[in-house]
Amino acid sequence: MQIVTADIGGTHARFALAEVDQGRVIALGEPVKMRTGDHASLTTAWEAFGATLGENLPRAAAIAIAAPIRGDVIKLTNSPWVMRPAKLAEELGVEHHVLLNDFAAIAHAVGAVDESHFATICGPDIPLPDTGIVSVVGPGTGLGVAALLREPGGQRVIATEGGHVDFAPLDGIEDRLLSRMREKHRRVSVERIVSGPGLRAIYETLAEIENRAMPRGDDRALWTAALEGVDSLAVAALDRFCLSLGAVAGDIALSHGPGPVVIAGGLGYRLRALLPQSGFAERFAAKGRYETLMRALPVKLITHPEPGLYGAAAAFAQAYRGGVDAT
Repeated sequence: MQIVTADIGGTHARFALAEVDQGRVIALGEPVKMRTGDHASLTTAWEAFGATLGENLPRAAAIAIAAPIRGDVIKLTNSPWVMRPAKLAEELGVEHHVLLNDFAAIAHAVGAVDESHFATICGPDIPLPDTGIVSVVGPGTGLGVAALLREPGGQRVIATEGGHVDFAPLDGIEDRLLSRMREKHRRVSVERIVSGPGLRAIYETLAEIENRAMPRGDDRALWTAALEGVDSLAVAALDRFCLSLGAVAGDIALSHGPGPVVIAGGLGYRLRALLPQSGFAERFAAKGRYETLMRALPVKLITHPEPGLYGAAAAFAQAYRGGVDAT
């Protein structure tokens, strides 16, 4: 059957048509990307997507949103859009739908795509196992964390708030980083460091150590300078970012299993060439008595171009694997 699949973030909303059958995504159409700030609500953006296609939309939908899925009213983390789950089907004109957290959708994509959509970062270059727990970690505007539980009879996604555990410094520079962050935040979570805004926090700490001027410009410009290598201190900050991401990914793997890890998220994809060459692997494995075990875990990066859209469709396919009359 054909469905609408949507990936709604704080800045952009993506829509596409998808074909699902017997619990699987058969095809994903060309995505349409919109700025959420250009539309008053999900409903008006939904109507704009239909107008773009020039046809009536299917009456089934999979919707992933950047917010926890709980309560009578859901507000996106970085957008004024408000959603009321009880009224969503009526407002969108759909008969069947699933609503899930955007990072849970990423985890569904990890469980649904084939091995060609993964690149190895470190550890053995082997496929993800068919059973057990796979941790999914995604740095972006924040830090998404989910667990994919694979069992003989199928698989389940467990959405978590693992990005909000405490940041644990591992050397003197990170001690300085934590001290600076505590001046702004009473409690410093790993999301404050291992996310888009975290690069600036690291850069400012290094600038303070070297008695340099604080960087100007926005976070996007800083990331560009680091990735293009035009600012040596930004490059050093990015190296530090990769170290912290490795440490956090290793901690999450231990907490969930330990088991394999998949890195996702917008920043994860931008770092796909750098991570295997960085200090990520050493920090991932540096877990004391568990170091040998950690080095044996495959750590991969999902390379699918639209994992949120694909994963939302996969969640719908799983929920309605018996047909639209399934519950």
